Amino acid sequence: MDPIRNPYAPGAGQRPPELAGRDEQLRAFDIALERVARGRPERSVVLTGMRGVGKTVLLNALRSQAVRAKWGTGKFEARPDQGIRRPLGAALHMAVRELGHPDANTVLGTIKAFIEREAKPGAKLSEKWNPGIMVPATKGRADSGDIEIDLVELFTDVGGLAQDQGVGIAVFIDEMQDLRPEDVSALCAAVHELSQQRLPLIIVGAGLPHLPAVLSASKSYSERLFRYNRIDRLDRQAAELALTLPAEDEEAEFEPEALAAMYELTGGYPYFIQAYGKVVWDMAPASPITVDDVQVATPQAESELAVGFFGSRFERATPAERDYLRAMAEASSGDDDADQVLTSKVAEVLDRKAQSLSPARDALMKKGLIYATERGKVAFTVPHFGRYLRNQQG
Repeated sequence: MDPIRNPYAPGAGQRPPELAGRDEQLRAFDIALERVARGRPERSVVLTGMRGVGKTVLLNALRSQAVRAKWGTGKFEARPDQGIRRPLGAALHMAVRELGHPDANTVLGTIKAFIEREAKPGAKLSEKWNPGIMVPATKGRADSGDIEIDLVELFTDVGGLAQDQGVGIAVFIDEMQDLRPEDVSALCAAVHELSQQRLPLIIVGAGLPHLPAVLSASKSYSERLFRYNRIDRLDRQAAELALTLPAEDEEAEFEPEALAAMYELTGGYPYFIQAYGKVVWDMAPASPITVDDVQVATPQAESELAVGFFGSRFERATPAERDYLRAMAEASSGDDDADQVLTSKVAEVLDRKAQSLSPARDALMKKGLIYATERGKVAFTVPHFGRYLRNQQG
């Protein structure tokens, strides 16, 4: 098969595998956009799921829908070491520019004031971050230094601008679980105020499975602010469509046995479908793609995943954290797709007291490699990670 025409290469093809089976979420968001623009009550949106299920691709697709609806949009990826002012301010700056409102200078001044408040009072000009907004910062608006007050004022001004234009603003936040606790609290308070005022500004966040717990721990009323969508692996039918539709665009096809083998290998996870699909396409001599083609390509696909998907994450862990990960893999039942491991069992494998392993466990959670499914239980955020670790040990 021609590698140049490979529809599974990242960014290639007309139909990304990650969007197969996501029609329900796409339709629901179109309805939400229309409701918000008309001043009807509607909650912001949170997408949750393990790594590899296509949350970021879906987030980008939702943003494209908002752009087509003539909304202003902005996006950023949360980082544990960064506050919310700069990335959110930059995202809103982009959103306001997209609106093209002729009287946007006042709101841009509010955004600039919000961003510049990150610098401490009396900071030198060289220590301040220049957001690229060519209007003076608005004094006395979104610059109090209290992030909750400032965020409410910022969203009120930006949402009011969109309301005047009869459209909306959507802010897309990837890796939302990495927001700092004080920023999560302020964000929830601001979204609550928006809902009270019926202003057309919504947050669309994506994060790991424990994101709802992060939000509820911040504000008890968070479940009323967000519509949660659990993004999971694809069922057999959707997974086959994720393979066959891109192939059809290139006038190729899979034999049924090859599709069955691909589902067994990928578990229905979109990232794996794309990764295996790319290698199988490159190595298959001709269409239709057979089960033998899949078997020949499997070692190379697994090798690439071991380096780029699993290995890159494992390398981020310290030696103590790697011991914890290996113990989790050993303590699991082998069902990496939905396995929960008792922390006491991990301690037993390592012959340590559970309390002594808390630093390693907490660090792995902060790095997004594991999450707490409930009290006393943890799970991998990465599908098939346990299998990868067991194979490495073997």
